[in-house]
Amino acid sequence: MTSIRACLLTASLAAAGVAQAQTAPSASAPATAADDSSLSWKGITFYGILDVALQYDTHSGPFSDYYVRGSGSLVQKNDYDSPTGLVPSGLSQSRLGISGNEPIGGDWAGVFRLETPVNPQSGNLTDNLKSLTLNNGKAVGAQVTAGDGSYAGQLFANQANIGLSSPTYGTFTFGRHITMLAEAMGKYDPTGGAPQFSLIGYSGTYGGGGDTEDTRLDQSVKYTAKYGALHLGALYQFSGSTGAVDTAFQFQLGFDYAGFSADAYYYKKYDAISASALSAAQVTELQTGTCTAAAPATPQCYSIGNSLSATISDNQTFALMALYGFAAAPLKLYAGYEHIEFNNPNNPLPAGSLTIGGYVLAFTNNAAYDNQKVLDVVWGGLKWGVTPDLDLMLAYYYVDQNSYATGADAGCNSTVSGGCSGSENVASVLLDYRASKRFDLYAGSMWSEVQNGLANGYLNKSNVAATAGVRFKF
Repeated sequence: MTSIRACLLTASLAAAGVAQAQTAPSASAPATAADDSSLSWKGITFYGILDVALQYDTHSGPFSDYYVRGSGSLVQKNDYDSPTGLVPSGLSQSRLGISGNEPIGGDWAGVFRLETPVNPQSGNLTDNLKSLTLNNGKAVGAQVTAGDGSYAGQLFANQANIGLSSPTYGTFTFGRHITMLAEAMGKYDPTGGAPQFSLIGYSGTYGGGGDTEDTRLDQSVKYTAKYGALHLGALYQFSGSTGAVDTAFQFQLGFDYAGFSADAYYYKKYDAISASALSAAQVTELQTGTCTAAAPATPQCYSIGNSLSATISDNQTFALMALYGFAAAPLKLYAGYEHIEFNNPNNPLPAGSLTIGGYVLAFTNNAAYDNQKVLDVVWGGLKWGVTPDLDLMLAYYYVDQNSYATGADAGCNSTVSGGCSGSENVASVLLDYRASKRFDLYAGSMWSEVQNGLANGYLNKSNVAATAGVRFKF
């Protein structure tokens, strides 16, 4: 009945369509004349996306005003409710941005970009880590929907960078960047990375090479270029100190030919952080301990409202993605594969370390992967232009986790431990109707389920999310 109810709600709420998630103009683009409807002046452009939807979930926690996805449209541990309400960013991440492109000689231009993610259903800046702290000390059955992420209330959390760009030699930028792997999720996902309709669009785990905070990297340098059919890129994150602590590097290599496009990616991240809410026992430790001037780095000195628990790892990712667009029909086919390895960190992070947004990691686990954890992710689907203004998309995603548990649970294939082998299945259908150049109406549904180790601690193991919404781009 719940699945039928979800489908009926979807059908009743919308007019329709599938479109790739709209992105702002690339900072790598050379200076061009603005069209007559752009908000540009002397090389500076103001742009944005506002996207909000009505959603029903068969199983989800109460919706959040701060979490980037708002709801548990992808099945989560605390799915104890069946809510209906407004959620942000169905097709695209809602955001406001300003960019600059100033010719400086030859075909070179100085470029910059500042982008702020927002939750339009609440008017708040997106702050995933705040959504986690609001669950500190609460039982799973009393939590709101929450999750880790690269947005932590920073003013320009989506990206903030400056550099030089040339169509001949490529683009060099410095600052806070979206990783190339995360950008690939939009290009090679059949939904364009639509957050409420895609596993890899909803969860930053895959765009972040294992941890969602790493879909965007501070203190980084990025290079991208296109030479004929060849496209390539490289990115490096500095730690701000000596050594490999909290550094990262990433490479991309791909090509286009006769409607076919493919890219390969490699991503290495040291001291990746997977943050979570404090348990009741951890909250009690903060409340009952004694904070002294002689020992200011003890957990008792941290504020519960600004503290989190975290698992630390060194991650390595390999990915291959492709798409093919037919010349004789408005049809594209998509496929992707990603392999992620999690290992204990070479340089453990102590309790009291800071993460993005100034949040404190009051408790850190640097020994979660005595046995290497491995995630393999595959997906495929299609996008069909039913009419010039109406797109249909179908997508399927599958995740496989190895058994990395130790001790008595070694080799397990059940829900007894999160380290047991397990799997996740996700399927979605989406329609997007472009009513005008800047305004979309869309509707669709996503089904997700987890099994064995990936279902450890879950109150419900599946969810059907029915969503219909509107998107305005300027």
